[in-house]
Amino acid sequence: MTKLKKTLSIILLIGLIAVLFSGCGKTEKSTDEIKIGVNYELSGQVATYGQSSVDGILMAIDEINEAGGVLNKKINPIKIDNKSDSAEATSVATRLATQDKVVAILGPATSGAFKATIPAATKHKIPVMSASTTDDDVTVDAKGVKEYAFKICFNDSFQGKVMANFALNNLNAKSAVIIFDNASDYSLGLKKNFKETFTAGGGKINGEEAFVAGETDFNAILTKIKGLDFDVIFIPGYYEEAGLIIKQAKALEINKPVLGADGFDSPTLVDLAGKAALNEVYFSNHYSSLDKDPKVLEFIENFKKKHGKEPDAFNALGYDLGYFIADAIKRANSEDSIKIKEALAATKDFKGVTGSFSIDENHNAIKSAVVIELKDGEQVSAVKVAP
Repeated sequence: MTKLKKTLSIILLIGLIAVLFSGCGKTEKSTDEIKIGVNYELSGQVATYGQSSVDGILMAIDEINEAGGVLNKKINPIKIDNKSDSAEATSVATRLATQDKVVAILGPATSGAFKATIPAATKHKIPVMSASTTDDDVTVDAKGVKEYAFKICFNDSFQGKVMANFALNNLNAKSAVIIFDNASDYSLGLKKNFKETFTAGGGKINGEEAFVAGETDFNAILTKIKGLDFDVIFIPGYYEEAGLIIKQAKALEINKPVLGADGFDSPTLVDLAGKAALNEVYFSNHYSSLDKDPKVLEFIENFKKKHGKEPDAFNALGYDLGYFIADAIKRANSEDSIKIKEALAATKDFKGVTGSFSIDENHNAIKSAVVIELKDGEQVSAVKVAP
């Protein structure tokens, strides 16, 4: 064999080996498992939302797998921390779709981070869904419905209206002040809908004060509103700031009822505000531990056995999300992500611990809200409000 032929043979052999190895490295769907992406805030600013959601999701998946799985296969949750960062959430979604080859992605928990993942999901034709992204434009915008995005919670427009009507009708409030995060879509959406409904019902907004996420000293804002005439304070924000605002308001002897939304639901709210400050506090939520529905009671009992504590709303929403995707895969009778997407859109009368719901034409859940009252940091009443 000539030197040239030997060289060509070696090149061909190297090429063949490279092809073989590249084939072996290609990610294929397993024959005995179904991969589901779990893209949540496990560290960073809103980690308690992500951690609680994932605890609920994994509990549901454990139960599903123990009962035989879906399509005679076990669900394999691929869990990745997006660090409470929208750019990181996008990277995680891309990795889950392209490298891990998941059939669907659960999360993130917050609206901004979830919206950041939708372009990647759409590009790769992988449905993404969240249990807690309440922004109205999460699943639909000026261009129409976002084909691969779904959520199983109510919209901010709904809970903003719920809290305004609660202030008017349940608390007989005639005037309000609003303390809001001026850089948060969540906060601005809630503020808009509360204000519109409250004023349409005859109420007056006598003050509006803005803050930026991460602030810790609200005394300047609170000193401004202390001299105003108002019956209630509405804080459309997350627990990190709300807890400190409530604590500092009580220290300034501003003893007016405080209203909020589902962003209040975190054990950290009590840590930040202190139990003594959490009286006459009302917020809209997806679930209450005071609910006596047998399905809810069973969930609470099982969660306490597994985690040694009472579940919060994000635990319950995550739990429902785990069953929601399993239900869609079962109805699709397929691991094909497009067929799963179609099954998600066709969901009717899904029964979860956060309530029964159907998915509407905008990929939103039609479901009730609950208005919770806190006394010394504990839930003492829960009023269900139909959509």
